[in-house]
Amino acid sequence: MNSLVATPPVPPHFYEPSRFSPSRSMSTPSSYSTSSRKRKADEDGNDHDGRMSASPTNSPAFTPRVLPTIRNIKRARPNVSGRPLSLPRLLETLDTDALRSVLRSMVERHPELSEEVVHTSPRPSVTSTLQVLRNYQVTLQSSFPLGGNPSSDYAYNRVRQPLANLLDALSDFTPHFLPPHESQTTVSLSYLDGATDIIHSLPRWSTPQNNVERDAAYDEICKAWVLVIREAAKRGGGIQLQYGGWDQKLAKHNQNSGGKLQAAVHELGARLGWMNGPEVQNLGGPSGGELPSIRDQLLSGTYGLGTPVRVGPW
Repeated sequence: MNSLVATPPVPPHFYEPSRFSPSRSMSTPSSYSTSSRKRKADEDGNDHDGRMSASPTNSPAFTPRVLPTIRNIKRARPNVSGRPLSLPRLLETLDTDALRSVLRSMVERHPELSEEVVHTSPRPSVTSTLQVLRNYQVTLQSSFPLGGNPSSDYAYNRVRQPLANLLDALSDFTPHFLPPHESQTTVSLSYLDGATDIIHSLPRWSTPQNNVERDAAYDEICKAWVLVIREAAKRGGGIQLQYGGWDQKLAKHNQNSGGKLQAAVHELGARLGWMNGPEVQNLGGPSGGELPSIRDQLLSGTYGLGTPVRVGPW
């Protein structure tokens, strides 16, 4: 009776390939497994040969490395707004004249700072001081009127103020290089040598009254020479005066000044022990010659020859 039961018919779509599970996807695992096994067998068989024939450029040790790019990113300021410069940055923008002006203004407002400035500032050197004096000298020369007589009263009136500035600076700087403030004789003599050259360059005026300032400068520098020579003679018997050719330099200055440094020449001659003969009396004058120093006389063997021996004070 059961055999007479009819089997229900199978729907047609059961015989058609499903579009949701294609046959290609069904065969993928088997093909992937087969290819994997084959590749593994090939690699096992050719592993040694592959390593021996590997190119150096393809080796992992020679793989080119890509360096990371370093990016310099400037730190951004949180608040961007206008503000004044700090003191160190402000000082970097000031030149020498501006710094002098600022410092002078501060001392004028606060006089108690003057002592601090004096003790903090380095001592001026001979070179820097003479350069300042030469700057005054250049200003004086550029103040002369073009054309005309440079020694006339008109020219004197035009350059009176620059001339006064130079003479004032000379009077202020000279005591700084004199003993006892300056203890080194060579420093004092070097300054006097350069300062005397500057006085030589001062203009000469046709009116004698206008030359009073120039004559006063010669008188002041001559006293400075005498002071330095006397102090140097107290140290080591004045041996520092015997080197450097100071006797010849002073004689030349006296000649250029027209004999206005004769007192300094006599002082140096007395300290060095020169004999007071006729040649020495005219040393450094307008028509005098140059007498060799004691060092040169000792080296040449002529020291004391033909000169009488004097006893007692000069």
